[in-house]
Amino acid sequence: MRKHDPGIPISLSMQPLLTQEDMRVSPEKEKARIFFLSLVAILIADVMCFIARFLVGLIDVLVNLFYFGRFSALHVTPASSGLGIWAIGIPALGGLIVGFMAYFGSKAIRGHGIPEAMEQILTNESKIKPSITILKPLSAAISIGSGGPFGAEGPIIATGGALGSSIGQLLRISADERKIETADSLGLVASARWAL
Repeated sequence: MRKHDPGIPISLSMQPLLTQEDMRVSPEKEKARIFFLSLVAILIADVMCFIARFLVGLIDVLVNLFYFGRFSALHVTPASSGLGIWAIGIPALGGLIVGFMAYFGSKAIRGHGIPEAMEQILTNESKIKPSITILKPLSAAISIGSGGPFGAEGPIIATGGALGSSIGQLLRISADERKIETADSLGLVASARWAL
């Protein structure tokens, strides 16, 4: 973006200020920019559908690995493993692995996912570390696959937000546009997740 191009106005009440500062944006340019950002958000949601499918499959592989000692993508539940009382230690092992990932990788993988992503949108100019795009779904798969009482929706949405933020940072769009891009990605990924 050029230095004097303010991007998409986030409020109609800013129009007098933009006019005063001679920072007007032509309606055609504004529409093209909105279309471009919307297209990028839709592409991110499409990519996230594949990542969501991969995450669900990875959870099945890890359940098989942790509870049955086999490498398989069949959907099974830990209840049918036959480990009995020994199954108690498996969630603790998964938690230990995720703890090491948080300690040595990124502390941002802690938590449910959605509140942390929204916090970054509101307080950090929508800048989410790109490493979250990989670490969050991987840590969620280990946690859920080892028997943790969690769901995949939060990590999928957090991964979509991280991907939207990372792409926004690569495109060097303004902080306000990155906020819109990341929030749109979160919303589209949340909608797409229910379609799976």
